[in-house]
Amino acid sequence: MEKLKNQLSLFQVSEIAISYTPKFKASERPAIGSSKDAYTIFVQNWDAGKMEYIEEFKVLFLNRANKVLGIFNVSTGGVAGTVADPKVIFGAALKANASSVILAHNHPSGSFRPSQADLNLTRKLIQAAGFLDMSVLDHLIITSEGFISFADEGLL
Repeated sequence: MEKLKNQLSLFQVSEIAISYTPKFKASERPAIGSSKDAYTIFVQNWDAGKMEYIEEFKVLFLNRANKVLGIFNVSTGGVAGTVADPKVIFGAALKANASSVILAHNHPSGSFRPSQADLNLTRKLIQAAGFLDMSVLDHLIITSEGFISFADEGLL
């Protein structure tokens, strides 16, 4: 009886399906050539009413030609922080078949200065991306008055 029970449980496994359905042709996707390009796309997809209210973390997924595959809203937090789980970020990046990513989060305080936690997280995500043959091209801190680029500042 126990053996039969174990055999039945083998059939109670969830199926996992992976799909990616782009809304635009590859030729219509915007290309990222600078931190300003990335900032423009992030800001267009950010709820301006939340910029100075709560912290959010988003990621752009790019193909090998640095064309945008999509934008992913990783998390929404509180006034002082939000969670950016590498498993969630790279699970979505793999599903989108991304070759590289650009990270971004806002500082409701308006400060452009990255915290030690921001720097540590960026290093952790760069390392995780490397294991997956992906690249972290940049990490932007966005405020209502502009942005700072880790790549432009030599912080990657």
